[in-house]
Amino acid sequence: MTNKKISFLAIFLIATAGAIAQGDGSAGITQATQMVTSYFDPATRLIYAVGAIVGLIGGIKVYQKFSSGDPDTGKTAASWFGACIFLIVAATILRSFFL
Repeated sequence: MTNKKISFLAIFLIATAGAIAQGDGSAGITQATQMVTSYFDPATRLIYAVGAIVGLIGGIKVYQKFSSGDPDTGKTAASWFGACIFLIVAATILRSFFL
């Protein structure tokens, strides 16, 4: 009986020490916040680069349609450049919202 009580007490103390060592978790949350905010600057630059590429591809597509005399040029221009503007505005808003 005594060996069971001693082993139970030892297991209980080890489990309690582990729970106390974890604390309130604020250090982990602070570290996670710093890690996430450190990714925003490179991600924003990447989104700006993708927006620039989409703008260039859209410009080429619109020029090709305009040169061939396609009557659907305005719709194509609106869709391509709208996508480009959306990427840039979305990156700016996300950056200002989270930082």
